[in-house]
Amino acid sequence: MQHHHEKLFIDGPAGKLQAIYQAGDRDRAAVVVCHPHPQFGGTMRNKVVYWIARAFEDSGHPVLRFNFRGVDQSEGVWDEGDGEADDVAAALEWIHEKHPAVPIWLAGFSFGCYAGLKAAVDDERVERMFAVAPAVNLWDFSFMRSETRPLKVIHGTIDELVPHDMVSAWVELLESVDYSEIEGAGHFFPDHSRELQSKLLSNL
Repeated sequence: MQHHHEKLFIDGPAGKLQAIYQAGDRDRAAVVVCHPHPQFGGTMRNKVVYWIARAFEDSGHPVLRFNFRGVDQSEGVWDEGDGEADDVAAALEWIHEKHPAVPIWLAGFSFGCYAGLKAAVDDERVERMFAVAPAVNLWDFSFMRSETRPLKVIHGTIDELVPHDMVSAWVELLESVDYSEIEGAGHFFPDHSRELQSKLLSNL
């Protein structure tokens, strides 16, 4: 699969957001990928974010990943997750304008699940959601309770940052969730990137 990553800036609510875009096939769902917590070093170049983006890119999907406000060359400052959800909304708008005829999918890793899903619940153009190691111990995900669109959750059984039992308890409360555990994987899936990618793409 040829990768032609285009580096660009998109308009966000707090200024320009730095982004990487892969055009993909015009008839496949377009995917926005959200990175982990900016104050703990999270960027769109995080390894897990890269693996998530790469899985969809290798399947021919258009993919946009971007840096939240205040990260690297993105303008603005950290806004406790609220402004970051608005950044995701801007990314969803951008990808929809680029690919108006296809569904939008939203994928996030760790904190990126919080900001990403928060934006996705308010955007009916998003048809599918993917949450990798969602930081349910640090953020309030109760807004997902009545969500009925397909959500895939993937979590490692020995995650050192987000307790595995808290994620399994959270998914019990959700309606249309496809939950996969990766045995022996930590928060950053260092030895399980291939398994993570295949779980993301299964049953789509």
